[in-house]
Amino acid sequence: MKKAIFGLLLFVLTIQLSFAQKMNAVEEVKELSKLKWQWMADKNVDKLAALFDDKSKFVHMSGTWKKNEELDIIKTGRIWYKNAAIHDVAVEIVGDVAIVWNRITLTADVRGNDAVTEFTVTEVYKKQKKDWKMLTMTFSSVRDTHKIEH
Repeated sequence: MKKAIFGLLLFVLTIQLSFAQKMNAVEEVKELSKLKWQWMADKNVDKLAALFDDKSKFVHMSGTWKKNEELDIIKTGRIWYKNAAIHDVAVEIVGDVAIVWNRITLTADVRGNDAVTEFTVTEVYKKQKKDWKMLTMTFSSVRDTHKIEH
């Protein structure tokens, strides 16, 4: 009887620990995504280079490109992500992969002109050793009434 109770207690504790770790991962990725927007606004390509996986891809309204092109675009200011006003964030963790949906209003300088656009941005991260690395980021133009289902 004692073994059964101990086994049940151990099972419950394991589930609670697993749930707590998952919730910590959600908050960690949510904060990392928020920092990424600030690094983009600050043109901090060193921090972004460490965040972006070497094989990462970026899907924008004008094209799809890889890590080095995205970093060059940010560094040179061809697109200056001045401000991402975040309206909603949803994060789902599946194993060692995190999917983030950001509902934002992006103010960006594109070729010398300010553009204000509503987006839902999908980001995919993978836990690699102790760090999260971004695998992809896709901008989807949406209406300002667009909602993310949680």
